[in-house]
Amino acid sequence: MLERLSIENYALIQQLELELSPSLNIITGETGAGKSILLGALGLIMGNRADTAVLKDSGRNCVIEGLFDMGGYGLETFFDENELDYERHTVIRRIVTPAGKSRAYVNDLPVQLATLRELAAHLIDIHSQNQGVLVADGEFRIRVLDSLADNRGLRAEYGRAYRALREREQELARLREEVGRNRRDEEYMRFQWQQIAALGLHEGELQELEAEQRELSNAEGILAALSEACGLMENDETGVLAALKTAEAALQRLGGVLEGTSDLVARIHSAYVELKDVSGEVASLAGRIEDNPARLEAVDNRIGAVSDLMRRYGAASSDELLALGNDLATRLEAITDSDAEIAELEAETGALRVTAEGLAAAVTASRTEASALFDEAVGRVLARLGMPSARFVTEITPSGALSPSGADSVRFLFNANGGEGLQSLERIASGGETSRVMLALKSIVARSTKLPTILFDEIDTGVSGKIADAMGRIIAELGDSMQVVNITHLPQVASKGETHFLVYKEASPSGNVTRIRLLDREARVGEIAKMLSGSEVTEAAVAQARALLGYGGEK
Repeated sequence: MLERLSIENYALIQQLELELSPSLNIITGETGAGKSILLGALGLIMGNRADTAVLKDSGRNCVIEGLFDMGGYGLETFFDENELDYERHTVIRRIVTPAGKSRAYVNDLPVQLATLRELAAHLIDIHSQNQGVLVADGEFRIRVLDSLADNRGLRAEYGRAYRALREREQELARLREEVGRNRRDEEYMRFQWQQIAALGLHEGELQELEAEQRELSNAEGILAALSEACGLMENDETGVLAALKTAEAALQRLGGVLEGTSDLVARIHSAYVELKDVSGEVASLAGRIEDNPARLEAVDNRIGAVSDLMRRYGAASSDELLALGNDLATRLEAITDSDAEIAELEAETGALRVTAEGLAAAVTASRTEASALFDEAVGRVLARLGMPSARFVTEITPSGALSPSGADSVRFLFNANGGEGLQSLERIASGGETSRVMLALKSIVARSTKLPTILFDEIDTGVSGKIADAMGRIIAELGDSMQVVNITHLPQVASKGETHFLVYKEASPSGNVTRIRLLDREARVGEIAKMLSGSEVTEAAVAQARALLGYGGEK
């Protein structure tokens, strides 16, 4: 529950702090005093979005801080899953800077707004004046009924089955679309693959063909050059090899008379051996080169065929063309195998659907069982609120398809006067009737969900007199088992709280500011009397205020 709320530099609030009781807390004040500002500030620490418009002083941070008692609500798992430090007394802080930046903290650890909103949903339920429109929200109606059905575990199991089914359905749809697209292109893909496969390409082939083409195109000149080189080295009379042999023999004759010639002889011999090897390789090259016009024509044709397909399919090389052929083969094979893959996925999807439908049926059964008890409970509360003849019926019908919440459509049917004709609540209820029905729903749901705190923002709109008194009693009864914060303008309701805060405006050098104070016994009498009689408080209003507060003749 919310133990303390601190607000700094928010709207008309410079600095404000209130400590709340664990039961019913009443907040009153004149219209425009700032009661809704408190609600907006509380919304910030619940994860609502904010901007610099909330800053009273545009040069300072806006800081909203709430101290919550987490004990007994089973939130330890949430803290573990979100890597937060669990403490029974947890501080939630929200800061909005003059630059428009927003930061949120749980026990001084920064958190995302989504995490903050998820945590806040476990802590506070806010019912504001415009939430009567919730009765038109199908998901809200389902949540209300499920809270009474106490089917959270079943809903979680169904949710997992539904998500698994949707994932398989999406995978199956994607595969069918891909296969359909491939099949539409299959004929052309097969034509492309057959053309590429018919070439019988191997890796690096075009480079090899181009090298052979250069040789064949220049065969005559290549042979002439190689023959000339061989002649210069191998000629018996004028060749380099013969000259080296002669030089080597001449120096060998000087071996006995001139020092150092043996080294020169060795070097000339080495040169001779190296050049002899070169000559052999030149001769080998000459033997490989062939002046073959027929082969040249065949190579030209092969290069032309490869290049033509490369241009046609936008390949930059023969290897890229070969890779395209392999890819086409893989895709064609996938088309062939797709029927079996689709059949397997269809079988898996069917099994998951059976599981999800079975769980959805169990969820429906839990709702159906709870609906009769729920209708009776709402009827009892409405009777206390001055509508003893009202008929409230929960209608559960098949939605025709599985959804994240099950396979049901839930409507709240209503007749304020007990007649036979029932219509959708949101279509026929007046403002006062909607307020009473929403209080009935919220009071029943609050007890079943065991929320730490519920906040009512003028839920008593459109009612007065005995009905307002009955509303106050119901709200006070909620305060016996949970923390309730009730913003009200009705004295009958305001008198039921154990703790009463007054919100008021006060002039300051920087303009009007909103303040709040805890009222003691006599201040409560004065505030209730003022709510009864207006700005001029009469003795009769004071006496009536004491009676409402149960003070009797006490002073």
